[in-house]
Amino acid sequence: MKLLFPLLMTMLPAASVLAQTQASPQPPSGVPSPKTTEVMVIVTAKQGVTRQQIMHIMPDEIRATVKLYLEGKIRQWYSRGDGRGVIVFLDVKTIEEAHAIMDTLPLSKENLMDHEYIPVGPLMPLGALIGGGPARQ
Repeated sequence: MKLLFPLLMTMLPAASVLAQTQASPQPPSGVPSPKTTEVMVIVTAKQGVTRQQIMHIMPDEIRATVKLYLEGKIRQWYSRGDGRGVIVFLDVKTIEEAHAIMDTLPLSKENLMDHEYIPVGPLMPLGALIGGGPARQ
């Protein structure tokens, strides 16, 4: 266990740089990618949309969001620290599934929000700790 933290600290910067250099959600060929376990959606207001426009629809947005949470489609959601929107983690395996869910929300239906979709999964460098690959079942 004493080696776990230093090992992760040496691997994480490389993984971060690799992730930042990718132009698409798909890794370059030959680079292992994690199994997508959920999709993170970063939601921000479109340029030119006013707070008043958003607040007018917010009661419906809140009801629809809570409904999705209670249905198990939203795992977590957060306010952005900079106050510019929200971050939602959806229980889906593809960006297409995430789009389909987000498109049901009132603010999306009114075309007031921009969405950035990021598939996420297990931390790949951890595979090195168990012999170079994910646990087999």
